[in-house]
Amino acid sequence: MDNLINHKKLPNKLLFDRHRIAIISDHGDPSTETGVEEAGGQSVYVRQLGEILPTFGWWVDIFTRKINKEDPAIVQNSPYCRTIRLVAGPEKFIPRDHIFDYMPQFVAAFEAFRKQENIYYPIVHTNYWLSAWIGLELKNLTNIKLVHTYLSLGIVKYETSLKYKTLTQLPEIAGTRLRVEQQILEQADCVVVNSLQEKEDLRNLVSQKGCMELIPLGTNIDLFHPILKSEARTKLGLKQTEQIVLYVGRFDPRKGIETMVRACARSKTRLTGDLRLVIVGGSCPDRIDGSERKRIEQIVQEVGLSERTLFVGRVDHDMLPFYYACADVCVIPSHYELFGLVAIEAMACGTPVVASDVGGLKYTVIHEETGLLVPPQNIELFTEAIDRILTNKVWAKQLSINASNRVNKYFSLAKTVGHLNSLYKKLLTQKVELTVIS
Repeated sequence: MDNLINHKKLPNKLLFDRHRIAIISDHGDPSTETGVEEAGGQSVYVRQLGEILPTFGWWVDIFTRKINKEDPAIVQNSPYCRTIRLVAGPEKFIPRDHIFDYMPQFVAAFEAFRKQENIYYPIVHTNYWLSAWIGLELKNLTNIKLVHTYLSLGIVKYETSLKYKTLTQLPEIAGTRLRVEQQILEQADCVVVNSLQEKEDLRNLVSQKGCMELIPLGTNIDLFHPILKSEARTKLGLKQTEQIVLYVGRFDPRKGIETMVRACARSKTRLTGDLRLVIVGGSCPDRIDGSERKRIEQIVQEVGLSERTLFVGRVDHDMLPFYYACADVCVIPSHYELFGLVAIEAMACGTPVVASDVGGLKYTVIHEETGLLVPPQNIELFTEAIDRILTNKVWAKQLSINASNRVNKYFSLAKTVGHLNSLYKKLLTQKVELTVIS
C-alpha cells in the first residue's frame, strides 16, 4: 500500500505553485478532430479552456482517454497547456455507456503520471459524469479542490429520450450514472452550472445539497463574429440567391435532425425553388453517428430534398464561422440541450436561430429577439418558424444584430474563463491540506 508523505517532503516549487490545474475530459479529447462522437461540444469547450486559462496565469494539463495507438501520449497545445492521453482499457473507441469499467485504470494512470512528473494539482476540474467519478476518487486520494461541470445530466437525458422514443429502455449504466451525478453535486467543492434551467433541474431532480455557481459557457468571439453573407457563400461555393437553412452538430437521434428535415420539406420557400439545406457534422460508418446519418439521408430522399441538401461532413473549427455566416437561419431541433453551444456560435456570427424550447436553449435564445423557440419534434411549428425568418428579411436582420450583441454581452469565452479563474482562486484561498499519496 502506498505510504502517506507529509507536505514538507514536497519540493518548494510544488508547495507554492498555486497555478497548476488538471482538467479531466475522459472521452472528449480536445486535441482530436471535432465532429465525431468522442469529439463534440465537450472537446471544443475543454480545448477553449486550455487555450485561455494560461493567459490568467495557469499551467493546464488536460487528461483524456487514449483511443488510438498511433496518437501521441502528450500533445503540447501551447507553452502552458498540454493534452495527456492516458491508457485506460483498449486503445480504441468505446461508446460512452461502456467506458465506466475502465475508469479505475484512468485513476491509476493519472496518479502514475502525476508522481512521475512530481506534480501536485490543487485544482481538478472534471467534465461529464465519468470524469466526475474520477474526480471523486482523486479527492479521496489527494487533497484537491474539485470542480465539476455536467455538460449532460443523466436524469433529464433519460426522461427525454424515453419521452421522444430515442430510447426504449434505460442502458445498464443508468443507475451508476445517476448515483455518481448525485455524489458529485453533494461532494464536489463546487459544481459549475451553465444555465438557470440546469440549476433548477439539479435542485429539483438530483439533490438539495451541494455548492453551485452559475457560469454560462462561452464562445471565442474573435473567431465567431459576423461575416458578410456574400463573402461566406463565395468562400464556400454556395449560390448567393439560395435560402440556406443550416444544421451543425453530431448525427444523433436526440439531436432531432429528422424534425428539421421534414420541416424544410414543408417550407413555403421550398416551393419557390431556392431553399438549400446544409448539414455540417461528422460521421463514422461503423458507429452510431454513421448509422444515424444514413437514416437522415434516407429521410431526405423520402421527402424529396436530395437535390437541395448538402451533407458537408466534418469541417475545421476555423471554417465553422463561414458556414454560420452563409446561412439565413440555423436550426437546433434537439430534444434536449443542457446549454447549446451551437446556438451561441451561430448567434455570435449574426445568424438567427430556430431552436427547441428546452434546457439551456431557453436561456441562450431569446424568443423573437435573437431567434425563435419551438416545442421539440413539432414539425408544423418548426416549419412556421423557419418560414417566418426566411420570408421577413428586415426582421431577420434585426434578429441578427440582436443575436450578435447578446453573445458579446453575455457569452464571450473571455468572460466565461474569467469567472472560472475567479472561482478557482477563491477555492484556493480555502484551507488545503498538502498531504498527498506518494
